[in-house]
Amino acid sequence: MRLIGLAGWSGAGKTTLLARLIPCLTGRGLTVSTVKHAHHRFDVDQPGKDSHTHRQAGAQQVLVSSAQRWALMTELRGAPEPALPELLAQLAPVDLVLVEGFKRDHHPKIEVFRAANGKPWLHPEDSAIRAAATDTPPPGGALPHAGLDDIEAVAGLVLRYAAPWPS
Repeated sequence: MRLIGLAGWSGAGKTTLLARLIPCLTGRGLTVSTVKHAHHRFDVDQPGKDSHTHRQAGAQQVLVSSAQRWALMTELRGAPEPALPELLAQLAPVDLVLVEGFKRDHHPKIEVFRAANGKPWLHPEDSAIRAAATDTPPPGGALPHAGLDDIEAVAGLVLRYAAPWPS
């Protein structure tokens, strides 16, 4: 299994890029999974559903299964948020894991940068950034980069810089 992150400020286009990148990579015959970090409270469940009732009643984990998919929800109930390696250990093996967020972790990353966002570059302060998907050249000119809309070129960067996991 290989791993690479997409890191950037909110509004840079990470999710949009991932939504276009995943079909490109799977079209090349790769199996792909994603891990997304959320900075706020989120819920994948809906009030009124049995699984939501189970969680609200105090279940630590709730597994929901059907003929099309299954999902496992874990309530932390005050425990610390798991680190990225703990979360990755929960995944079934695939060729490539794309991590959105976790920008402060030290796995290899591609910075997603949009000039109109008005935020500073993460590179060169983050030594784990190997390349950029951007609408403007990176400062210093030494960082490999591709245009945000050049999905084939971004996929090439992903495959070039993804590292084996566990490393």
